[in-house]
Amino acid sequence: MSGTHSSVLELIGNTPIVELTNFDVGRCRLFVKLENQNPGGSIKDRMAVSMIRAAEASGQLKPGGVIVEATAGNTGLGLALVAAAKNYKLIVVIPDKMSTARIQHLHGLGADVRSTRTDVDKNHPQNYVNLARSIAEKTPNSWFVDQFSNPANPLAHEQTTGPEIWSQMDRNVEAVVSGVGSGGTITGLSRYFARISPKTEMILADPAGSSLAEYVRSGKLGPAGSYAVEGIGQSAVPPVADLSRVRRAYTITDARSFEIARALLREAGILAGSSSGTLTAAAIEYCREQTEPKRVLTFVCDTGSNYLSKMYNDYWMLDQGYIQLPKTGDLRDLIVRRYKEGGVISVGPSDSLLTAYQRMRTADISQVPVLENRKPVGILDESDVLMAVQGDEQRFREPVSSAMTTRLRTLPPDASLESVYQILDEGLVAMVMDGDEFIGLITRTDLLNFMRRRLR
Repeated sequence: MSGTHSSVLELIGNTPIVELTNFDVGRCRLFVKLENQNPGGSIKDRMAVSMIRAAEASGQLKPGGVIVEATAGNTGLGLALVAAAKNYKLIVVIPDKMSTARIQHLHGLGADVRSTRTDVDKNHPQNYVNLARSIAEKTPNSWFVDQFSNPANPLAHEQTTGPEIWSQMDRNVEAVVSGVGSGGTITGLSRYFARISPKTEMILADPAGSSLAEYVRSGKLGPAGSYAVEGIGQSAVPPVADLSRVRRAYTITDARSFEIARALLREAGILAGSSSGTLTAAAIEYCREQTEPKRVLTFVCDTGSNYLSKMYNDYWMLDQGYIQLPKTGDLRDLIVRRYKEGGVISVGPSDSLLTAYQRMRTADISQVPVLENRKPVGILDESDVLMAVQGDEQRFREPVSSAMTTRLRTLPPDASLESVYQILDEGLVAMVMDGDEFIGLITRTDLLNFMRRRLR
């Protein structure tokens, strides 16, 4: 048999299953199906190819056509992968909370990406589904995928994912834990196991802020809120979703989802996305509640490579309040990026302006402290660099000392917040010094993040 493939689409599915042995799961055994091994990096590749093939077969999608879809997660990447392989144009409408890495991935696959607001209800014209439908209506020779109502979505999992699990688990799986984005996975799997193994329980993992866990528990939608986990959770039951066979639901906070996703990498070497943290956390809770041994399966829904700048970035986690530094009760609590711990990007007075500018761009910051012998002697921001090189690009080679500001405003750790406000109001940055020791900077962003963390 040949070991080669004629298309990347042939690599979708048949993903491996791994047992998690480094987690406390009580008397159970917990397995994860690595859907991040699909070529597009997520479980959504399955339904993307299924829906496009169904549309081609029905004549809804014609050669040279335009595919239009709304996606809050990986569906766009799956559709972009299939569209690229089949030479279709794709327009993707996304909510504005999607990670930059995922958006760049979509652009790289040739998709036309349109962003819209997250903070609107399902009836608002700027809701991402409504906006995508409107674009499809106005675009000639287009097909609106409508994953939330498309029957080929759950069919993909009923025909491929379910049979794979049954075979790989040696026809013995007593619970499957899944989330709901469009509802295709949990619906297709529940239909498959209702026929093949009625004893297999279907379990919902839902982010805190989604309304669906309460719907499973009581039949009524819970209050909708915001959450940072991407790709799962809804304020209403999607039309394609059938939750009638779902027996239990677990609500998982963002902090817990991120904690478990990071633990998957640290303990199991699995680079997983945020929703995988939600599913695994729910599966762990379910396992610990069992009084008899069970074989439980959940999913690594997508790769964590799209979350390296967020969930896997310690400073992002600190800024958002998902992990905490030890409290000091003074201005050090405002400083997430501390010099002693290597968190401060800095330059020396003899470094070139080009070096300073490149460090600012790499770190996505607008100013850097200038340190000499580990002590601040100045500060340099983008406007300083611009003024220095204006009219002569060769001045990028000049030393930082030629352009830096030496007017420094320093504060001891026990200074008041009011003193920080005063410095920032002058358009400056507060430098916190403990005697001769440089602790770090306090910028407007640091102050706002500190205030938001206290709101939690």
